[in-house]
Amino acid sequence: MSEKTMLVVPGKKLTVPRVLKRTLQVAAAVALTSGVALAILIGNGLLVPKGRLLQGWDAWIAFINRTDILATMVLTALVTLWFVYWQRDHERGDRK
Repeated sequence: MSEKTMLVVPGKKLTVPRVLKRTLQVAAAVALTSGVALAILIGNGLLVPKGRLLQGWDAWIAFINRTDILATMVLTALVTLWFVYWQRDHERGDRK
């Protein structure tokens, strides 16, 4: 049986398998990174001369559909999560 952990969503605390929680955390990190990239590209499209909103959108779609970009975002999120949980576990071990 897999280990269970708490997943906090607005208004609720759910008990879910640890793997599901980590998967959701990685997906949220990738979505946030994609959103920031979208904001930057749309903002850039609006600030350059002869720029337009759809120019930024088109650039973002071309950027986000690249598998190397998606793989880099997922890998970065995985490594970051691994490091944060590893560091937290070691800090807890040092206090005991």
